[in-house]
Amino acid sequence: MTITKKNQIRDLLKSIETGEPGPIAVVNEAKYIQHNPQTHEGSEGLASLFKRLSETEPRVNMVRGFEDGEFVFAHMEYDFASRKICFEVFRFQNGQAVEHWDNIQERTGPNQSGHSMVDGPTDASDHDLTERNRSIVQSFAEDVLVARQLNKLTDFIDTDAFTEHNPRFDDGLSSLRAELGVVKGGQRQIDYQCVHRVLAEGNFVLCVSEGQLRGVHTAFYDLFRVASGKLVEHWDTNETIAPRSEWKNDNGKF
Repeated sequence: MTITKKNQIRDLLKSIETGEPGPIAVVNEAKYIQHNPQTHEGSEGLASLFKRLSETEPRVNMVRGFEDGEFVFAHMEYDFASRKICFEVFRFQNGQAVEHWDNIQERTGPNQSGHSMVDGPTDASDHDLTERNRSIVQSFAEDVLVARQLNKLTDFIDTDAFTEHNPRFDDGLSSLRAELGVVKGGQRQIDYQCVHRVLAEGNFVLCVSEGQLRGVHTAFYDLFRVASGKLVEHWDTNETIAPRSEWKNDNGKF
């Protein structure tokens, strides 16, 4: 039986916890492009790295995993020295993973609506609507998040059913609208500047964007669940992008 790309990545990331070398075969290390700016590229084999990490007794859990053509995107829980939430993205070529991006944040919450950063539905449905749902999220990101057309929020979001997992926000639109509208010293506090990638499987869509959060260069990863043509649920991570002088590889965050 053919193992899905999603399950290959699940096994690969779980080997950070177990130290098992077998799942690492899914990665073509000769072609592997690493986009985490804090990771040295090619300085240590993955088998050695994961074996070393496993000795620190980490905990690794893939909460959600999805496939979009040659891409796998996953919503992860990590417990190393502290608890973190992460989105992992891998690109496959000829059956092996050859490129990797991620976005990680300290786990906080639950938010005032009682939702954690990871709870909620986990399985994709409506696979026949993948491209429509991708288009909806792309338009939302470009029109509302980047172009700041906040009057269009209700065009995209189900105001009666929107569930928010960001630890700073509440369910519904009022909290989101208020946060997106905050300006201090002439600068938007949440400032999406460009959309880099939109990945989708069925009713789940991940949007990868770049901008500023409270004046700091930031990568925004936003996962949406779509139902009946509207956004009904949202999870995210925000990660500060280190200055170019501190990068440990030359591939860039995006």
